[in-house]
Amino acid sequence: MDIFFQLFWLFFILSALTPYFQQQALLGARARKIHELERKRQSRVITLIHRQEAVSFLGIPISRFINIDDSEQVLRAIRLTDKNVPIDLVLHTPGGLVLAAEQIAEALLRHSAKVTVFVPHYAMSGGTLIALAADEIVMDENAVLGPVDPQLGQYPAASILKVLEKKPIAEIDDQTLILADMAEKALRQVKAMVKNLLKKHMPEDKAEEVADLLSQGTWTHDYPIDAAQARALGLNVSTGMPKEVYELMELYPQPQGGKPSVQYVPLPYHKNGTPGR
Repeated sequence: MDIFFQLFWLFFILSALTPYFQQQALLGARARKIHELERKRQSRVITLIHRQEAVSFLGIPISRFINIDDSEQVLRAIRLTDKNVPIDLVLHTPGGLVLAAEQIAEALLRHSAKVTVFVPHYAMSGGTLIALAADEIVMDENAVLGPVDPQLGQYPAASILKVLEKKPIAEIDDQTLILADMAEKALRQVKAMVKNLLKKHMPEDKAEEVADLLSQGTWTHDYPIDAAQARALGLNVSTGMPKEVYELMELYPQPQGGKPSVQYVPLPYHKNGTPGR
């Protein structure tokens, strides 16, 4: 009976500690891959990667977005980087708090050495705002950026202003009028911010045009801007993604709450050859 009791507690302790050791091993693997990419590119590598995370042992998924903690950490990494050392930012995010994204973008814009943003899958909204501060954006051929038009609660700022065009003022409630005033200010502020980021790499009139397209509600907020369209806008976009970036992304897996919805043999396939050959 004592042996059974001891085995039970040993199993319990190992079960409790296993996730911790797995997490530490994963953090170590990420650090090694970051160092590998830094040695290859002679740069400071920073990651800003948002996945679904699990809360405590219940495994409840929550969405992660760019927040003030992110901006504090990225700004600290930039401060610790000599002004002559290039910065490579691996960016994978749905967006987030405008203030935090603007702080990161401004800090990258002020960095003297080359700033490269790598987008292996997507960098939407505030993620695109950050990418606009880079000297070069490296995208996977299937990766996307997105519009940066401000959102007020659940509504796009540009759409709120449309109400003033569609209805007489007397028929609009006070709350909507207040939202419209905030929307007008938000649109003006974001456009000015985007234009300031773009002026570093394009003429002012072109920067004005692109800032208007990206920030004034031309498209829906989740509209995908691929590499070809980003280049057509005048952004310095390439698609030569280093393999180390893909390998690094593999070390940020989505927590699995059940059976995987996507499955395949994780080997390269070539015509007239066998998997992995």
